[in-house]
Amino acid sequence: MNKLQNPEPDELIYQVPSWEGKGYEREIKVHPNLSLCITDIEFHHDLLIKITEWDHPVQFKVTLSGKSLDEYGGQLGEGYTLISGSGVQRTMLVATPKGQYTSVDIEMTPDLLRTFFPTEDGDISPQLKFLIKGNDWQTLIYPEITTAIQGVAQQIVNCPYQGMIKRMYLQGKIQELIALQLAPILAQSDGLQPYPRLKAQTIVRIHHARDILVSRLENPPLIPELAQLVGVSDRTLGNGFRELFGTTVFGYLTSKRMEQAEQLLRSGKLTVTQVANLVGYVQQGHFAIAFKRKFGITPSECLSGKKNISDS
Repeated sequence: MNKLQNPEPDELIYQVPSWEGKGYEREIKVHPNLSLCITDIEFHHDLLIKITEWDHPVQFKVTLSGKSLDEYGGQLGEGYTLISGSGVQRTMLVATPKGQYTSVDIEMTPDLLRTFFPTEDGDISPQLKFLIKGNDWQTLIYPEITTAIQGVAQQIVNCPYQGMIKRMYLQGKIQELIALQLAPILAQSDGLQPYPRLKAQTIVRIHHARDILVSRLENPPLIPELAQLVGVSDRTLGNGFRELFGTTVFGYLTSKRMEQAEQLLRSGKLTVTQVANLVGYVQQGHFAIAFKRKFGITPSECLSGKKNISDS
């Protein structure tokens, strides 16, 4: 990439070569141990990049448009974010389709992460020790994106300030974004640490299970049936969903049902009862409770055009 004139101290902007696309990468040193990279590029061609083995820092990444797929089945973008622990990065191929790609990428040292989530003795919270691996293979997980995560990432991209105020603003937003990405993990009493790193083939099977759920929201298979369909045990299926998506199989199914329900209600073409039936709810009361828990408003309010609490 071509380096452009620095707009501010501790900030670099690189323009993508014209043969590759158009756009830029902006690197900002927000703190001595914390860097931020904002990417806004329209790629002219599909990219296939080989990442070599190296000592990786702690990383939190949100893709607002576009996606990347690695050879082990991990997906970033189009509904999924990335949390990458420190440790040894595996060699892998990463494919990025042509088109618009906009992302917010945060990297920090393990010591800085410890200061964000310390115990009384100054060590990192036990729930997050799986993110600090030293000389072991790093942990990679792909939590689902939420409206709140999307909103904070967009605020980082559109930071309205300059100079010292900009750095203070970005430090606050970065901590907010990290907290939102880690929320599903910290909400679990035992976190993700007990679960072993999934094999590449297992990751592919867990993603296949996810696709089956999404295609059968109205009448999904039971967990034993789903596990059998993709060739894993019930326990591996449950552990895999927690590690890759930061939630249980049922939690994932409910979230996707509610997202589809919101889209159907916003269209204004169906009644609340019809939408509830389409996403697999026989009891309208159960549907209303699940919907309000996710969006902060009732299905009827959504149908009438009221904004979600997170959007207001």
